[in-house]
Amino acid sequence: MMKDQNKKRLLHNTFFLYCLTFSGYFFSLITVPYQTRVLGPEFYGKVGFALAMMAYFRLIIDFGFILSATADIAKHRDNKQEMAKIYTAVMYAKALLTAISFAILLAVCYFVPTLRQDMFLYVLAFSSVAVSAFLPDFLYRGLETMKRITIRTVTIQAFFVLMIFLFLKTPQQYYFVPLFTLIGNAVALIFAQMHVSRKLKIKFVRLEKGYLWKTVRTSSPFFFSRIATTVYQATNTLFLGMIYSPGSAMVGMYVASDRLVGTANSAFSPIADSLYPYMIKNRDFRLLKKIILIIMPPVIIGCIVLGIFAKPFMALFLGPDFYDAGAILQLLLPIIAITPLVYMLGFPTLSPMGLAKHANNSTIVSAVVQIIGVSTLFITGSFTVYTLCLVTVISQFTVLIYRAIVVWKNRHTFSQKEPQTHVSKA
Repeated sequence: MMKDQNKKRLLHNTFFLYCLTFSGYFFSLITVPYQTRVLGPEFYGKVGFALAMMAYFRLIIDFGFILSATADIAKHRDNKQEMAKIYTAVMYAKALLTAISFAILLAVCYFVPTLRQDMFLYVLAFSSVAVSAFLPDFLYRGLETMKRITIRTVTIQAFFVLMIFLFLKTPQQYYFVPLFTLIGNAVALIFAQMHVSRKLKIKFVRLEKGYLWKTVRTSSPFFFSRIATTVYQATNTLFLGMIYSPGSAMVGMYVASDRLVGTANSAFSPIADSLYPYMIKNRDFRLLKKIILIIMPPVIIGCIVLGIFAKPFMALFLGPDFYDAGAILQLLLPIIAITPLVYMLGFPTLSPMGLAKHANNSTIVSAVVQIIGVSTLFITGSFTVYTLCLVTVISQFTVLIYRAIVVWKNRHTFSQKEPQTHVSKA
């Protein structure tokens, strides 16, 4: 009976996560083509470069809490006092990390002339990211109550779309993109904090000595894992911006292609996100295998079809100026094809096996491969947007191969009742 209830909760949360994801698709289908046509490749690339830079600050502020704190909340969901301590520690840690990050941003913008010219853009983008990082998603994920996150996020997206269509009319208004996101996130944060305090009855509490540091230390493996993942995401855009300049059309085409790949990949994250707390509690590896077998065939077929028509698709979707971005998209498509396996064989599989550290280690190994590959391109003088895409695909296959080998070697743990450990402490 309890297992049936857990499965119902899993389906409920997966449903809302998919509502969340498909709402993102819907709004992207409306706003991205509009933005690319109004801003053009140059200004769209400038905004994309700023957002790529902010991805690092978002990771620093979050510090992997979206994974570590989610697991902690899932394990202590029946203990209100313990959840309040986790919530307080995470929020205090994020406040400190935000202050450090903002000081770093100001220093970087001051000493880099090309960034100093657009400091207002970077401050707006940082503010948006910082406010978003304080949204207590880890709490709702751990409690497996995704309805609240879904409603809030869809409302923010709807507000953003409305503001973009009403006010974004010229390329020089590119700073409206982070501005409207900031306003939406700020309103969402106010309502989220009210809900946590009044409805969930979770308030800030006094922490015993060392608890805050323990929370940060526990999350550090997840932080380094997510930083490693960003090496091939945000860093690629930063590299291209430094080589071609942030306002280059080539940067804009890469950003547009990479954003489509990221959007497609996000279609698989709701399953992994909802499975993560479920698998920690239930270790239902048979269900995990069924999901993989259902997902993979249509994903592979879809990537093949999109690869054939990539160039006309980009021109139709984003505008004629982005026709050549189809060649970039073709090179990045293998990442979409393997992403379901990468997600499923990550924390949803390895954490209940007591091997969460390998989910982290796999992305670190991938980051090393990416760094070596990019360095080789620079040394040999063969760095282009196309060779960068090839190196990125190779590094992502490294993640999949690493995780598949670890899962296969430890497949005997599938029959064990309890994992050795839920969260890596190393």
